[in-house]
Amino acid sequence: MNSRKLNISTVFATFFGIGLVPFAPGTFGTLAAFGLYLLMPESWYLGAARYLVAVGVLGLAALSSRLCFAAERVLGEDHGSIVIDEVFGYFTATLFLPYSWLVGLYAFILFRAFDIAKPYPIWRSQRIPRGWGVVIDDILAGVYANLLLQIMIRIYPKFFGMG
Repeated sequence: MNSRKLNISTVFATFFGIGLVPFAPGTFGTLAAFGLYLLMPESWYLGAARYLVAVGVLGLAALSSRLCFAAERVLGEDHGSIVIDEVFGYFTATLFLPYSWLVGLYAFILFRAFDIAKPYPIWRSQRIPRGWGVVIDDILAGVYANLLLQIMIRIYPKFFGMG
């Protein structure tokens, strides 16, 4: 990206340049989110704090749709270097789950799988204009990953190092 394209929206939309990695930028954006998850205190995923985290993640995701829209005007529609949506999609995958590195790792794997495969209605949500489609498809992939993890943890908690 040349300096004429560097502005506040592209800096945030590329998650401070991580999206500029020349291969698999979405995976690297999600990997950065996983790293942030590991730095978060476990207390953020317990009790009432988990509701504040959920409101924060979804609220910031909604705000990021504006940044994505502005970045799209500079970089191009749903440009691969826009990875802020992967960050919020990953955190959606971790909401209301027990906090552990293993849960975070499985959230990473499942989120990437759903984000890449884009089962219905994820692929259709990308058509929503003005930056919303960029963000919503990843939120939906995060919801799919989260629901699958919720089920798996209840069926076989030992797989996640619990119980």
